[in-house]
Amino acid sequence: MLRDEFEAVGDRDSDDLLAAYEAVLTDVIESQGIETVATETGIDEATLSALVAGDSPDLTLEEAAAVLATDPDRPDADFLVADARDILMMGMSTAVLDVEAIQSGIDSELEAKEIQQKVEGRHPMTIAEYALLHGFIESKK
Repeated sequence: MLRDEFEAVGDRDSDDLLAAYEAVLTDVIESQGIETVATETGIDEATLSALVAGDSPDLTLEEAAAVLATDPDRPDADFLVADARDILMMGMSTAVLDVEAIQSGIDSELEAKEIQQKVEGRHPMTIAEYALLHGFIESKK
């Protein structure tokens, strides 16, 4: 989700990668404050508190980017979402993967059409789905 913040993405399983994403989100929430992040993002405090407590609430890529964007040292949420999708698309290009190959490689956890729609931003993607796709794509580069 974040360029150059995670080492050896392709060597990590999706659960480990998701945990790494959530750790970064938790750091931002703790530094900015739950109330501030909730106000600026529209994400309810209970969801943010659950994340900080170590739970894994279903956050979309857009919600995660909104959380990150509350950190004044980071780009805005729209840039972060576009960059995250770009990472997937460029990875697919570099690894010469199409959505059918990804579907097969992730044991059909997502359908090919669904993968395409999520990568292109036409359908919401959770950060868990992003971790699954990101890890698989990077492992094939």
